[in-house]
Amino acid sequence: MRLTLEAASTLIKKVMAKYGHDDAESEAIASHLMDCELRGLSYGGLARVLSIVDRFNKIGSKREPIRVVKQSPVSAVLDGGDQIGYLVADKATQLAIAKAKQSGLSIVSANRTWYTGMLSYYAEQAAAQNLVSIIASNASPWVAPYGGSEGRFGTNPICYGFPSDGEPVIWDIGTSAIIHAEVTLHKRLNQPLKPGLAFDAGGLPTTDPEQALKGSFAPWGGPKGSGLAIVVQLMGALAGGPVIPPELAEFGFVMIAIDPDLLGSTDDFKAKVADYADTVRKTRPIDPDDPVRMPFDRSRDLRAQRQASGFIEIEPHIHQALEAILAGA
Repeated sequence: MRLTLEAASTLIKKVMAKYGHDDAESEAIASHLMDCELRGLSYGGLARVLSIVDRFNKIGSKREPIRVVKQSPVSAVLDGGDQIGYLVADKATQLAIAKAKQSGLSIVSANRTWYTGMLSYYAEQAAAQNLVSIIASNASPWVAPYGGSEGRFGTNPICYGFPSDGEPVIWDIGTSAIIHAEVTLHKRLNQPLKPGLAFDAGGLPTTDPEQALKGSFAPWGGPKGSGLAIVVQLMGALAGGPVIPPELAEFGFVMIAIDPDLLGSTDDFKAKVADYADTVRKTRPIDPDDPVRMPFDRSRDLRAQRQASGFIEIEPHIHQALEAILAGA
């Protein structure tokens, strides 16, 4: 079904308000989830609201204020207070940007949080301030290491962002063959997974999303992706949380922000980034109808198209479930 962007955003904010978030918090969460929808990542958009509600209904709300518990001119550690990551990581990002603008370099971490969302959302903010960023976030052990079938690390996104004279260059990936939110959405819609993405609790390959959620997911990129996921898991521990967080709790988030002026000239660097991006896009394509793109080009273009259209498409089942929450069903 079709929803206007305003209606979709309002729906998210109403649900968040029902679960104790004030106007500013609801707006921040809705902004992130709507960006997922605009960029074609529907599993992280309105469908994610249902997972947020499931988490609150299961364990209740234990939210505490987000606090800076340790800091220096170039660093900070945030206690997320069991607040959702869209709020915690956003605060960490603003702090990392402020410190990097002041000192040229910063590293900010946050712990005791969950669902940090798209790391590219934060990298875009840093790039808009002419900063390079490196961001990582670990998660619950939903993913098996290469060669295994038991969860030992999360879906563990890692992201790099670079400012440019043109569009910023942002590379944001999950290190699992399928994202937890995708599996959850497949379960809600009663849709099977593609083969080779998941294992059941007994370690056998499965296409049943419910069994996959009880078992584990395969890593992305074989042993290389598995190794990268392990690195991200340990980066999350650097944030002050456990190496293996419990289910949907105590995730660790780390952001490094760098002012190019620290090493040279920001203007020169941004020009180099733009020139290099153009060079990559001008690469002779294997398929003439499928030109070479830079990371984030597809997301940026789709977002612009959907913003111009003024609406998104949403699964009727997801919309009905969200309306049922507001109705108290």
